[in-house]
Amino acid sequence: MSTAIAKNLMADMKLLGMLAAFDQALTNATRDQTGCAEFVDTLLQAETDYRQEKKTGNRIKVAKFAMRSAFEDIDFTASRSITKAQIKDLYSLQWLNEGRPVLFIGQTGVGKTFLAQAVGLHACACGKSVLYMTVTTWLENVALARSSGTYLRYRDKIAKPDVLILDDMGMRRLSSTEAQDLCEILEERSIGKSTVFTTQLPLDHWSEVIPDPVIADAIRDRLQHAALVIQITGESYRGVKARKLASKKKEA
Repeated sequence: MSTAIAKNLMADMKLLGMLAAFDQALTNATRDQTGCAEFVDTLLQAETDYRQEKKTGNRIKVAKFAMRSAFEDIDFTASRSITKAQIKDLYSLQWLNEGRPVLFIGQTGVGKTFLAQAVGLHACACGKSVLYMTVTTWLENVALARSSGTYLRYRDKIAKPDVLILDDMGMRRLSSTEAQDLCEILEERSIGKSTVFTTQLPLDHWSEVIPDPVIADAIRDRLQHAALVIQITGESYRGVKARKLASKKKEA
């Protein structure tokens, strides 16, 4: 069989990873005089890598991240309280394997949203399903679902991802119905799933935005005994970035 026919067959069968690697693999095999088995192994690995990358890309697309944060981009030169040991714990995804919630707590600008999305992006790369949204967006979607009679379907959708990231919890007070919706989501996701929150409010202050004391206690109970809590203090990341940009301009 000629190489042209082989490549056409790969294209027809949508073996696109193999197709992309074929010419270089053939060149290497000819140069190194490797056997057929090793040549086939190279093509199979190329196809496996291609499909894994495509699946990861699809998971990232479905997650709807606001930005593509990555652990590799964390700036440890900024004066913030988060440690490399804490980053290692987050990176391990052990908390996800245990179905634990995660709380990133800190003032504006310390990197809560960055870290939450870095966690999500890493989970996508490890084969986990992720969904990101702000709490405001979630509340808007819930209201729309209720008005259209599709609330239960939407709740099921939110319950499915391995990781659900709810950004900016506490930006406004929740009604009793909204608080109950949140409580139901946490209950639905209490086994084998992880819900990640970013917030400026410590957990014992969530009653300030959840006026119903019974529901507030129920939500706090679902989180305080199991959650991995990352308290972040220090200077604003935006301030650090601005100073670095100013320093570069002076050097230029």
